[in-house]
Amino acid sequence: MTDLNAIVSTFSSEDEQRFINYLEKKNKRNDTKNIELFKLLAKNELPSKEICKTLYTTDNKVAYHALRKRLFQSLIDFIANLNLEEENSVDMQIIKYILASRTFLIHKKSKIAYKILDKAEGLAQEHQLFPILNEIYHTKIQYAYLNPSVDIDVLISNFRSNQKHHCIEEELNIVYAKIRQTLSDMTYRGKVLDFETILNNTLKEHNIEMSESLSFKSLYQLMTIVSLSALVTNDYLKIEPFLIDTYEKIKNHKTKDKQLVYHIQVVYMIANTLFRNKKFGYSLDYMDTMQDLMLQQRKKYQSTFKLKYALLTALNYNYSNEQDKAISILESVKHSKQEDMETLLDINLGLVMFYMQKSDLKKAKTIFSKFYHTDKYYIEKAGKEWVIKKNLAEIILHLELENIDLVESRLASFKRSYFDYLQQIKQERVIIFINLIQLYFKNTEVITSESYKIKVENAFDWVNEKQEDIFVMSFYAWLKSKMENRTLYETTLALIKRAQDVN
Repeated sequence: MTDLNAIVSTFSSEDEQRFINYLEKKNKRNDTKNIELFKLLAKNELPSKEICKTLYTTDNKVAYHALRKRLFQSLIDFIANLNLEEENSVDMQIIKYILASRTFLIHKKSKIAYKILDKAEGLAQEHQLFPILNEIYHTKIQYAYLNPSVDIDVLISNFRSNQKHHCIEEELNIVYAKIRQTLSDMTYRGKVLDFETILNNTLKEHNIEMSESLSFKSLYQLMTIVSLSALVTNDYLKIEPFLIDTYEKIKNHKTKDKQLVYHIQVVYMIANTLFRNKKFGYSLDYMDTMQDLMLQQRKKYQSTFKLKYALLTALNYNYSNEQDKAISILESVKHSKQEDMETLLDINLGLVMFYMQKSDLKKAKTIFSKFYHTDKYYIEKAGKEWVIKKNLAEIILHLELENIDLVESRLASFKRSYFDYLQQIKQERVIIFINLIQLYFKNTEVITSESYKIKVENAFDWVNEKQEDIFVMSFYAWLKSKMENRTLYETTLALIKRAQDVN
């Protein structure tokens, strides 16, 4: 059965009202139940069987299935019409020019036809619409024999040049797809792959140069590829200048309004990189830009990015010593009914972390109790790294709550499930961290001893503080807070401040 809920969940409240108005105009009978079905789906409170009974009082599966099919078609028509209305008028205007010129060419009115095609060519070049330019040059070359003033060699040269641009765009799209697939295999299927080698080989295989002049969408894809490399290597410092410099070049790109969804994602990408590099004020500046973009085009993408915006904004506030504001933001969205399950899981795990840092263990435990699915389920939804973070947080939470039996079983389970994988991906630091926790668990008094502190110092292969991953620092802060007998949040902020002060 078609998942209408997934389609309806993409609608803003304004879109919902517009669709209801659309159905009211379309309906020819008063007893049509499509509006009632849509409203029930928009509320997302009842399962499909209950909706059927609400609409028909009996379990009338045949009528219900037919109604869903009709609503699905209406939704598709509405979304298509909406996008045609909002689509950049330049594309439509150029297509009209091409169609009109071909009509004139068929009637051998080449002079007026080529004037129209020249207009179309200028617009298409201005907006880097390579596929449409291909059609324009194809038409000009095809009918060149009708127009003696046309230099066919110039036309062919322009056509070849456009083909190269189009080819680069297509090749980059293939590279983008391959790299995303590789990361998906690593994140959600736990495959152990050499990401950097695969990235470099893929770029080389497709002859992609980082300096190519590309469309807004292609530049977004290029920036995404670079960001993915940082996600795997945790080296966000290396990519920050590239992302910001590239954005400075493209933020006034002629197609930025048409490519709003990519524009939002580019700004989010930069904000996230700045956050990971502990530049919270600069990150929040980009988040303000992101919010402004989300409000454009009648808030078209607000619901799409609402959760990501809330999460990253809250993380920035949390590490800027504004924890209550951070908690308030995440509390307001933690029950959101959206398809972005991965971000929703991040939000709830983030709240667990915030409350633990605040020493509000009761609230942390309440939120954590909602993670009742298996690790396999969460790996499919959010990836293996997220599950590892969740398990580490759970072990620390049970230690703080003095749930001795649970700590012991969770430690044993974590070792059994993830130690081999962590060794394969060269994340021995997590293994060391667990072993140090286990040492503390067996003898809580040892953690303040000088020998334990020396053991910790010698155990880790320390990364430059400026480069160190902020979430790794957050877990280490818990250990350090125990060693120094300070609060967790105070210790966390002190570590962050020290990293920020590194030249």
